[in-house]
Amino acid sequence: MTTTTLAVLVPLLPFLGAAAGLLLGRRTPGLVRPLAVLPTLTALLLAVLVAVRQGGEKSVDAATELTPTGSVPIELALHIDGFAALVAVLVGVVASCVQIYSTGYLRDDARYPSYAALVSLFTSAMLLVVYSGDLMVLLVGWEIMGICSYFLVGHYWETPEARAASLKAFLVTKLGDVPFLIGLFALAADAGSFRVTTILATVADGRLDHPTLIALLLLAGVAGKSAQFPLHTWLPDAMAGPTPVSALIHAATMVAAGVYFVARLLPVFAASGAALVVLAVMAAVTMAGSALAALAQDDIKRVLAYSTIGQLGYMTGALAVGDRGAAVFHLLSHGAFKALLFLTAGVIIHAAGTNSLAAMSRMKGLRDRIPDAYWTMTVALLALAAIPPFSGFFSKEAVLGAAEHTATGHTASVPTAAGWIVLVAGLLTALLTAAYATRLWLLAFNGRGAEAPDHGRQPLAMTAVLWVLAVPSLAFGLAVGVLPDWFDGRSLSPTLTTSVLGTGLALIGGLVTYGAWRHTTSLAARVPMGAVAVSPDGDGGQVESEAIASHAPAYGDVASAHDPADPGRLLLGPLHGHAAAGFRLDAVYAVLFVRPVQAAARLVRFLDREVVETYVRGAGTAPRWLGAAVRRAQTGNVQTYLSALLAGTVVLAVAAVLVATAGA
Repeated sequence: MTTTTLAVLVPLLPFLGAAAGLLLGRRTPGLVRPLAVLPTLTALLLAVLVAVRQGGEKSVDAATELTPTGSVPIELALHIDGFAALVAVLVGVVASCVQIYSTGYLRDDARYPSYAALVSLFTSAMLLVVYSGDLMVLLVGWEIMGICSYFLVGHYWETPEARAASLKAFLVTKLGDVPFLIGLFALAADAGSFRVTTILATVADGRLDHPTLIALLLLAGVAGKSAQFPLHTWLPDAMAGPTPVSALIHAATMVAAGVYFVARLLPVFAASGAALVVLAVMAAVTMAGSALAALAQDDIKRVLAYSTIGQLGYMTGALAVGDRGAAVFHLLSHGAFKALLFLTAGVIIHAAGTNSLAAMSRMKGLRDRIPDAYWTMTVALLALAAIPPFSGFFSKEAVLGAAEHTATGHTASVPTAAGWIVLVAGLLTALLTAAYATRLWLLAFNGRGAEAPDHGRQPLAMTAVLWVLAVPSLAFGLAVGVLPDWFDGRSLSPTLTTSVLGTGLALIGGLVTYGAWRHTTSLAARVPMGAVAVSPDGDGGQVESEAIASHAPAYGDVASAHDPADPGRLLLGPLHGHAAAGFRLDAVYAVLFVRPVQAAARLVRFLDREVVETYVRGAGTAPRWLGAAVRRAQTGNVQTYLSALLAGTVVLAVAAVLVATAGA
């Protein structure tokens, strides 16, 4: 089989699995799990084979025109370079792990067949985005992921939180997709094609006429899809969905799509220095703000959600300084340890069964009961905090090194301001990331909440996946010497300055948080923790569904539920309440956008009912009144008719005489 044929099969197999699962899932329950797992695993193996054949060398390109358009053609095209080959492998690994994990996590869920089919469709759409060489075909996968996220986030649709979160995710990402679509058309108009290779050649020749406008329009869609400021607010609320879905969205699909899109078309953005500065500012605000918010969250999944936003900020920061190799390196590394973090969070929910979902303030006694989750989450948190030699250290240092390189004026095509913005924000975020990672570890496994009943050993399908993902979380950094051959050839090795600064700040953040925890714990020892109710059900999916229904603060203002031994409160001080509420951006958006739109809608409704409908009603009422008047004249009395005829004749005769007299 040729490489092109194999590449076509990679997104096609999960799509066929999704179609078969939707058609046959409820009729033949025995086929649900094989249809969920086997096509995705096969796609992973084919993606690995494609990557081996591509080998980081010359890109694989193939195209066939779908239909004549009369202007800019739309083609079913493949463009597989080193970036695409490795990202496709990441998508396959995470999707396969999520599907296997879900067979245990949602084993008693009545809607598992549709869930599994949607996960397969989600995977297929992301793989289409990764391999596509035509932007219109890429847009198809881009939008399919949006609708899949709507259904999967709203999986527990019985709960108002899940329904609201799914709508919010859909609408916010669509808000970014409108300018994104306009940007795609503008880009195609300048380049004369939607083909990625043609567009890149146009940029290289300096024939792109409106680079700043196009880049800013495209960035709006990227900000929505990859949850970057100011369109990031949907992602924490999306935790209302099942935990495996969160792992898929955060690690390998949806949010990764925006970063990958910019990496693929980086020359378009690099053609405008203003666009790179905007991207750098967006990345800096996203990094620092999300890290502060993560330090204040009580729900473990919301901590990880804000963590994802911050790590995506690192990736967009690397792109802002013109180093897509560092961005994709961190994308690959982050995909492994973030998937591991969410899946271990699912094991914690499965084991704790708390009515407050995964509120860390209510956890106790989990370390010894779920040793697999404890050790693998420890590995993932060390990778997140960028502690050497874990994978996150190498990928994050590649980003900081690229920012330092630009800040010192070694990247002529990128403004030094972008380098300084990313470097300072990245170092600050390294401190905060280690702080909230340490806090999560301390509260989740050393908490003072009520001990939940022991539900027994976790399903093997869940625990085995954790150890599979722990391997790249620990060892993927060893690929730092090989990856440049797959990317642009630029070194990804850590530099001395940023390594010392980044690691030093991370250690300071962890140690200060530990000291704050010890201090608050000693004070809180005098405060008895109230018992919390726990669900007797041992199934993670059912527990999570009940948890969402019974604990609205987990998806609202989480400042109401807290542990007096929480070091985050001591570290953030008066900023804690604002950080816990995501700096109240939703309230700001409600004032700036939602309420004005609602007021405008009420005005339109008033004008429609009281003005437009008045004229419409009048148009019908006037003939009705005229008809009623005429109807009253129709008495059926012949004498009345003759009298009226005679009177009319007299009037006409008098009028004729008057006219004749006047004429004489």
